[in-house]
Amino acid sequence: MDFKTFLFEWSPNPIKVIAPALDFSAYVFMDLSKDNSALQRFDHSSSEAWTHYINGYLQSRNKSIAYGGYLEVRSLYTRSDHFSTKSASDSRNIHLGVDLWCAAETPVLAAFEGVVHSFQDNTNYGDYGPTIILKHCIETVEFYTLYGHLNRSSIKTLRKNDQISKGQVIGWLGRSEVNGDYAPHLHFQIIKNIESYEGDYPGVSSQNDLAFYRANCPDPNLILKLY
Repeated sequence: MDFKTFLFEWSPNPIKVIAPALDFSAYVFMDLSKDNSALQRFDHSSSEAWTHYINGYLQSRNKSIAYGGYLEVRSLYTRSDHFSTKSASDSRNIHLGVDLWCAAETPVLAAFEGVVHSFQDNTNYGDYGPTIILKHCIETVEFYTLYGHLNRSSIKTLRKNDQISKGQVIGWLGRSEVNGDYAPHLHFQIIKNIESYEGDYPGVSSQNDLAFYRANCPDPNLILKLY
C-alpha cells in the first residue's frame, strides 16, 4: 500500500488538528491563490490587512475557520526574501500544507499518536514562528506532522521524545508578532521523509522542486477530509 492510500484509509472519519470544540460545519474553504482578484485590493505586506480580510471573509459567511492551500500558488510570499529569488522557477510560492485560519490562541491538536521529533522558533520574516514536528509510527509506517505559526508558550516546556496522544492539545495559534507576521492560522503538513531537518521543514516549494515535495508531502486532506 502506498503512503497516500495508507493515510486516507487509516481513519474513515475526519481528523481534527485545531479547535476541538468546533464542529466541521464551522469550516469554510478560502482561496488565497494568485488568481483570486479579491486579494489585489489590500497590502500583502501587512498582517493587519490580511487579518481584516480573513476576519471579514469568515464573518460574512458566519463561519469560524477558513481552510485551504495545498499546492496553491500564492503571491503572498513575494513580500519576503525568505522565499524569493531572481529566478521565477526557483522562487518558492507553492504551498505544501493546509492552512486553517482562525483566532489567535485557538488550541492545536496532534493528528496522531507519536513523539516530539523537534521544535524551534523560526524567526525569519514570513517564516513559521514557533513550530512543532511530531514523529509517528503506525503499522510500521513512519512519518511526521508539522504544526507551524504557534505561540511561544507552545514550545516553552516541550522536550524531544515527549509522548503525545492523538487529539492532545500540543499548542496554540500565535499572533502576528510571533508567528512570522501572518494573520493567525495553523500550517499543517504531513512529511514522509524529514531528511535532516530539525524544528523546520520547507512549507513552500518552487516549481523546480515541486515533484519531490509533492511526493514527500501528500495532501493533508487525506486525513482532514474537508474537501
